[in-house]
Amino acid sequence: MDDKINVLIVDDSALMRRMLGDILSSDPRIKVVGVAKDGVDGLQKIRQLSPDVVTLDVEMPNKDGLTVLEEVMKTNPIPVIMVSSLTKEGAQVTLKALSLGCLDFVAKPSGAISIDIKEIAAELISKVVAAKGARVRTIGATVVRGSDSRAASSPAYKQGKRDIIAIASSTGGPMALQQLMSSLPGNLAVPIVITQHMPKDFTASFAKRLGSISEVTVLEAEEGMDLKPGHAYIAPGGSHLIVKRRPNKTPYCGLSNAPPVLSVKPSANIMFLSVADEFGGKVTAVILTGMGRDGTDGAITLHSKGAYVIAESQETCVVYGMPKAAVEAGVVDELLPLPDIPDALLRSVKG
Repeated sequence: MDDKINVLIVDDSALMRRMLGDILSSDPRIKVVGVAKDGVDGLQKIRQLSPDVVTLDVEMPNKDGLTVLEEVMKTNPIPVIMVSSLTKEGAQVTLKALSLGCLDFVAKPSGAISIDIKEIAAELISKVVAAKGARVRTIGATVVRGSDSRAASSPAYKQGKRDIIAIASSTGGPMALQQLMSSLPGNLAVPIVITQHMPKDFTASFAKRLGSISEVTVLEAEEGMDLKPGHAYIAPGGSHLIVKRRPNKTPYCGLSNAPPVLSVKPSANIMFLSVADEFGGKVTAVILTGMGRDGTDGAITLHSKGAYVIAESQETCVVYGMPKAAVEAGVVDELLPLPDIPDALLRSVKG
């Protein structure tokens, strides 16, 4: 039985189709079952070939990537990975794609046609492999409360109120964060720090998008920014977000150019460890959907200091990787479906 991951490549560049095909075919788990030269061709091939995963270019003639994505998600949702340019415009289009249900994206290192595409080979392969088992939602579908909720009357709430919320997310995170942040009140009594795996130039646009749907003020973190209640600070792509304190004990954002940790930068582990250093156990940490295990090592330290750790349960995760790693490490106090997490956060900061 052939259990390979069947992939369709949709791109208007013949060179890019060839290069992406060569990269994906180099992995024994993946089989490229077809290529399409534009959006119309892509939709036709999706119907004909029923691929497990589609890689989709953004800018194409006849029908662009967003139009194709929207049609796919409305009629026959399948995992789609966008291949987009690393520009400000590309970031905005990619974020729109993520809100339409695109699972993840890879950013072309330079231009639409570039031999530098080989730089993203490992990232592309890992995301295609993760996409095979991912949960894909139709446009407009919100995650509803499920059966996997755990009792929220945990003794951990009785240990005192929390002074900061720290959130880690990766694949599927942009959609999860949109739902989570839009459910929090603007008068939240504590600051929030967020590490979402995303490249440089994308996080500023993402912060703006989150801020437009949330009562909480959302900012891309900058060196020296004070951490204020009712504000959320997103780690900028390409930098680790660390929490520091001034001599007067005011917490503020610091940025670190340290190397990637577990191949990611920003790293939730680094953010969690810095929060543990400055706040000890007075922290609520949240690990949302994402592949890999970023956040687990930091959560181990936070948990050992008495912090309250919440993980998103498998039933609502797009990819149950990061939360699963934390659960297996034994440091999760509460495993909750996404719609139950905002209430748990509010309870934890009230004490």
